Amino acid sequence: MAGVIDRLFTPKNMVAPSLVKGELPSAKQAYGKCLSIAWPSAIESVLVALVSSVDTMMVSSLGPKAISAVGVTGQPRMLMMTAILSLNMGVTAVVARRRGEGDMIGASKTLKQSLWINLMLGAIMVAISCFLTEPIMRLAGAQAEYIADSVAYFRIIMSGQFFACIGMTINAAQRGCGNTKVSMRSNVTANLVNIVFNYLLINGNFGFPKLGVVGAAIATAIGHMVAFLMALYSVVHPHKGELNIVDGGKWGFDKKTLSSVTKVATGAFTEQISLRAGLFAFSSIIARLGTIQFATHQISMSLSQLIFSFADGLGVASSSLVGQGLGMRRPDLSTVYGKIGQRCSMIIGLTLSALLVVFRRQLYGLFTDDAEVIALGMKLCYFVAAVCMIQTSQVVISGCLRGAGDSRYVAVTSLVSIGTFRVGLSYLLCYPLGIGVYGAWIGFLVDQCTRLVLNYTRFHRGGWTKIEL
Repeated sequence: MAGVIDRLFTPKNMVAPSLVKGELPSAKQAYGKCLSIAWPSAIESVLVALVSSVDTMMVSSLGPKAISAVGVTGQPRMLMMTAILSLNMGVTAVVARRRGEGDMIGASKTLKQSLWINLMLGAIMVAISCFLTEPIMRLAGAQAEYIADSVAYFRIIMSGQFFACIGMTINAAQRGCGNTKVSMRSNVTANLVNIVFNYLLINGNFGFPKLGVVGAAIATAIGHMVAFLMALYSVVHPHKGELNIVDGGKWGFDKKTLSSVTKVATGAFTEQISLRAGLFAFSSIIARLGTIQFATHQISMSLSQLIFSFADGLGVASSSLVGQGLGMRRPDLSTVYGKIGQRCSMIIGLTLSALLVVFRRQLYGLFTDDAEVIALGMKLCYFVAAVCMIQTSQVVISGCLRGAGDSRYVAVTSLVSIGTFRVGLSYLLCYPLGIGVYGAWIGFLVDQCTRLVLNYTRFHRGGWTKIEL
């Protein structure tokens, strides 16, 4: 057993001797460096997920219809943000590479040019979201009993999303530099603000109006503004040697920087559009099963997001260190840090999934007192746990490939797997075979397994180490 553990978790055993380019860090140094970058991102992701869960709990006080009204807006919102999320992946990868090369002026130029693109994309996103709100909600599967609340909620949060997206691009650049504490502070603060205003506006406490679902949307928009202001401050008044949009290079576009960002972003866009369109269709399939099944699904997604958020922090750290290692011409270090992130996320996934199963009644009970939802959730929980065990490793390996600039391969695997399994198989199991929401989560599980196998095989072969940005 000790030999197996040593082979799996010791840095010197994670890369073939013929590929070593220099001295490898000890286990203490390697895990310490990875975790020092990962912990702020992990805490950020966990707290954001917790706040999102608290958000759902606070809305759930209004009943299953309110849960569904808010839940059905999730995938359309993410689909509208696809282009900006793809841009941010390019920003993280290129900034990490420039940081590894010691070129902080180049890193700051990358951020500046990306902010211009962000402004244009954000304006288009808000215009479409506000003028086509009701058709988008109907397409997402919103039912007549709650579509009015969905429309009001979506219109408000998407107006605030314009500023949130600018902050997200700044934070993406900070993560590329390894400055994960900046993103943690801004997002955690923003989400705490969100909770406070949820309390004040959903049920009308301390003299504030009782606005229900609309109050939750306003609280979210206020939180977005707070995150934007904090992220902006970090690059206007930076510490020495960090990203700087005041002095760090010109604001104009240049071919080299744009080419590097778009090289990653175009592949990421293909991945994101397939992912978001797939999730949109996935959510729509489940929404049509009825309010109880969809509400149970939304709570299950909130619980899975809590587990996923731990792996997300490790994915951010691994992606940043992979990019920096390639910038230093040390692909062996990139391989080591990628595998360290995957090993840690695997252990976390197994542990938290087991806890999810053991405490399933209590966890679903935190979100709702509806007996039907809790009973269905307790059965669905086994599928949720299985998905989370696989997803935690899959997200880290995919992040490593993106950090290296190999986003096109990740895009192709996502497009094929999501379209075939998460959408196609889920629909087949939900409707023709009549399994309902269980069928959707089986499709989700097969999708995650497929992507993990394909992406890990790609990572193991090492072709990503030769990509230039």
